[in-house]
Amino acid sequence: MKKIYFLVLALCLFTGVKAQIINFPDANLKSKLMMSGTGNLIAVNFSDAGFKIDVNNDGEIEVAEALLVKKLSIGGDSAGTPSLIANLTGIENFTNLQELYCSYSPAFTGFNFNSLTALKKLSCTNTAMAALDVSALVNLQTLNCSNNPSLASLNVNGLINLTSLSTSNCLLTSLDVSSLVSLTHLSCFSNQLTSLNPSNLSNLNYLGCFNNQLTTLNTMGLGNLSSIDCRNNLLAALDLSQVSTIAGYLYLNCSDNRLTTLDLSSIRKINQLNCQNNPFLESLILKNGTLPDDTVVFSNCPNLHYVCQDEYYVYQIQSLINQYGYTNCTANSYCSMEPGGVFYTVQGTSRVDTQNNGCDASDFQFPYLRFTITGGVDAGSFIVNASGNYAIPLHDGSHNITPYLENPGYFFVAPPSVNVNFPIQASPFTQNFCITANGVHPDLEVSILPINAARPGFDAIYKFVYKNKGNTTQSGTVNVVFNDAVLDFVSANPVVTTQTVNNLTWNFTNLLPFETREITFTLNVNSPMETPAVNNGDVLNYTATITSAATDDMPNDNTFVFNQMVVNSYDPNDKTCLEGATIPPSKVGDYVHYMIRFENNGTANAQNIVVKDMIDTNKFDINSLVPIKGSHSFVTNISAGNKVELIFENINLPFDDANNDGYVSFKIKTKPTLTNGDTFSNSASIYFDYNFPIVTNTATTTIQALSRQDFEFSNYFKLFPNPVSSTLNIETKDSIQISSINIYNTLGQLVLVVPNAQNLKMVDVSNLSSGNYFIKINSDKGTSNTKFIKQ
Repeated sequence: MKKIYFLVLALCLFTGVKAQIINFPDANLKSKLMMSGTGNLIAVNFSDAGFKIDVNNDGEIEVAEALLVKKLSIGGDSAGTPSLIANLTGIENFTNLQELYCSYSPAFTGFNFNSLTALKKLSCTNTAMAALDVSALVNLQTLNCSNNPSLASLNVNGLINLTSLSTSNCLLTSLDVSSLVSLTHLSCFSNQLTSLNPSNLSNLNYLGCFNNQLTTLNTMGLGNLSSIDCRNNLLAALDLSQVSTIAGYLYLNCSDNRLTTLDLSSIRKINQLNCQNNPFLESLILKNGTLPDDTVVFSNCPNLHYVCQDEYYVYQIQSLINQYGYTNCTANSYCSMEPGGVFYTVQGTSRVDTQNNGCDASDFQFPYLRFTITGGVDAGSFIVNASGNYAIPLHDGSHNITPYLENPGYFFVAPPSVNVNFPIQASPFTQNFCITANGVHPDLEVSILPINAARPGFDAIYKFVYKNKGNTTQSGTVNVVFNDAVLDFVSANPVVTTQTVNNLTWNFTNLLPFETREITFTLNVNSPMETPAVNNGDVLNYTATITSAATDDMPNDNTFVFNQMVVNSYDPNDKTCLEGATIPPSKVGDYVHYMIRFENNGTANAQNIVVKDMIDTNKFDINSLVPIKGSHSFVTNISAGNKVELIFENINLPFDDANNDGYVSFKIKTKPTLTNGDTFSNSASIYFDYNFPIVTNTATTTIQALSRQDFEFSNYFKLFPNPVSSTLNIETKDSIQISSINIYNTLGQLVLVVPNAQNLKMVDVSNLSSGNYFIKINSDKGTSNTKFIKQ
């Protein structure tokens, strides 16, 4: 460039060729140019130094002199001294010009800059321009044309080298930036834009488009955004799913819009979030593995009912919900069943080696296998679904995964555990487990699940669930005993093997270790008009048993007594302790069984359902929890010491009345430290997708010894005959009012209830099996009991 300078200077000074003088119609422009010199930066040469353009001091500027200029600053200044220049004619001769600053020129109405093809930077803010076309400036890298209140048209098409575009506070109604493939900074706030499509500008780092009238904003392909400010628009949707590859932090301000949902789960790290003043916002998805480092603001969103965040940050979000006074809004992590952010997976299949020849594809898959996880934030337990296949999501770090069996002495597990360290090891990490028998341990189990409520005059549906917990294949029979006088058998699947009065029996063969089978049977409940009548509050008694030729290692769970209270109406989302309202002290430390029923009463299919159960670890041994059965496939996650989540992912539960029901059941041991008179309670919260949870009733059970009584039985009552075959007579000796009567077997199981026993003189016990029983009479003077024999 120095060579060019001296060459032009020589030509001007020494040649006889007449110099080409540039005409500047605007005297203010020429005056500004003539003021250039080494003492200012009006003109900068290619040595990056201020200089005098009129090199030959002839009072004119020739073309040769214009070619020496790299940078021109001919505008006013932001301090309040405007430029009086209105016409830039003559500047087109500065064809080597790379930077031009003509801002703060309120009289300037426009100029054809396209002849200045060497321009890399152009600043023309605070002018009276109505239109600007710079589409021929292919070398342009920075354009600032903000604060031009009359600028309604801007053509930047084809500027593939442009990295920064600022055109805020103008009058633009449209802006085409589709060809600006190098753009990293786009500032177009405070215009009248109704749509903006910067999609596929993969280098874009900052997007400021607030204070417009945007109804759509296409952010697809913007993988490097670190800041988005789109507040005060008319946006009903904002899709940020393509911002997932961002390496740093994201600042997002989308307040004062019309968003209905905002999903930030694909954003790796959020620095600040402001989405306040969105009156239609219903759901906010923040689950991405992190919590914003600075501030999260979502106030004044009156329709917000759901915020999803990673479990370990839910408390902070719930605190904000409470602070904002959102009474119908909940926070949890159930918008997806996987952790937010980056996670890794351990997966595999667990099989039972039934032939003792090593596990292969022909072996039975182990259902509901429990894994204990230690190390990192994922510590807890994970129980797989009924298929035996598992996939455990984990965060980075070292983890130990150990299979845990209900009866560990029955089996060997290979390998006994596995250690993984992510991301050192590849994900998914596959580890299969093989379970083989340790000796011979026959162990069967049976339970009854009420699929719906028992209502007078209606059909009641039950599932008879039986399982081989042992390590030998077994065959045998299962049967259920019920009161045929008040219940009529309707149907069963599979069909009954043998049916007698009060008894249904099925044979089974080749029940494999850990295999569970079920029988669905339906009984019709007597109505109040039948004899004997069944009314609200009556109790239906069922006894299920399972037997085989082998001697069972744990015979206590070969019999299951279920006492179901009859109701006229019921809540379809409920929780029941199948042992009933009381258990005797002899059952303390044993399993109790719970069933949770749920129903989709919405207007669309429920994609995901989570049943959350906070276990009272003072009353229950959470390590003993075992899933029994679910209406649909589910996994169980146990974390935070006492939180149990029964997760139905992709259940897609319909909302029509014929198909909108589901259930899940599990068993858990009570603590052996409980004593007579103690109670244990349990309830559950049911989450349907993004909806506020439905909290079930609290199922409370009391530990109560039958021997406990408020007065001596014989002081008020006479019971006869005893032994009895059919009708037990009760004679009162004083002014005492009987309220209800309960009859228990010697195991402390409730087998018969008479809820409304006022003026009652006799009880029909003909359907009871022969044996010893206790009758407990509740009265206005308290409770008393005595023993009788059923022949």
